[in-house]
Amino acid sequence: MSEVLGIANLAVHFRGRRNWRGRHPPAVRAVDGVTFSLGERETLGLVGESGCGKSTLGNAVLRLVTPTAGQIRFEGRDVTGATGEELRALRRDVQMIFQDPYSALNPKLRVGESIGEPLLAHGLAQGAALRQQVSELLGLVGLPPERASRYPHEFSGGQRQRLVIARALALKPKLIVCDEPVSALDVSIRSQILNLLMEFQQKLNLSYLFISHDLSVVRHISHRVAVMYLGRIVELAPRDNLFREPLHPYTEALISAIPLPDPVAQRKRARIILKGELPKPTAPPPGCPFHTRCPIAIPKCREIVPLLEEKRPGHWAACHLRG
Repeated sequence: MSEVLGIANLAVHFRGRRNWRGRHPPAVRAVDGVTFSLGERETLGLVGESGCGKSTLGNAVLRLVTPTAGQIRFEGRDVTGATGEELRALRRDVQMIFQDPYSALNPKLRVGESIGEPLLAHGLAQGAALRQQVSELLGLVGLPPERASRYPHEFSGGQRQRLVIARALALKPKLIVCDEPVSALDVSIRSQILNLLMEFQQKLNLSYLFISHDLSVVRHISHRVAVMYLGRIVELAPRDNLFREPLHPYTEALISAIPLPDPVAQRKRARIILKGELPKPTAPPPGCPFHTRCPIAIPKCREIVPLLEEKRPGHWAACHLRG
């Protein structure tokens, strides 16, 4: 499987404005040394608590935020410092589906105009050809082409997300970053959108970086799963391996919170309750970033940062005690 996206030691730090004393506050380490790769027609699920850096990582892939350090490769090309036409070409091949479909669509534009906007911006179609492509995209996501003249508020939440998907597909990208694409939708609609994404992956040879805090959704759609904590990846493994036998204590805690369909098994299940709060990204703890909440931490964990190592074939974890 050839590599579509490669991330190496990526860091994104945000520095706030100077205070009244003229001093900068500590930098927010939103992403702090992340490495992974994504292959053709593969979905990598990226999970973790709110504030762990998932969305910032997705924005960095599209260069919506500037990396502080590290490297971003797309189809073997280093695009970390891409500008001008190179950056424009990257954004044609890499698209994004946002969490809130209503906010992602301009309420003043008809949906046909919103879907056709990328084609116009890149000079790929206009006039009758543009209208024809918009009609085809609407049909592709299961919406009648004649609705192109309507406004976003005339559609339901699930239909608006279909419109956002149609716009993301307009430029025929190779990679789509999906940032919580179903979290704002009703449960009954989520499976429809997920199945639509999976269908397009096979038809159009798409790769997905799928960002979510819902492990049930990630389990349904992903081939591999990366678990983030405080800006770092703490575990990366094939989906079935990770859910069957997680190696990192944080991953174990996340999986233990997934409700089971069997009420008897749910009652008998041992739930792992993490103590304390997520540390501030402006002042991460020394050693393992998870040691302040880890139920099995030892003194070594408070002093030495564990490396993300391949503990088993294809299964990576950053833990001194597991493997």
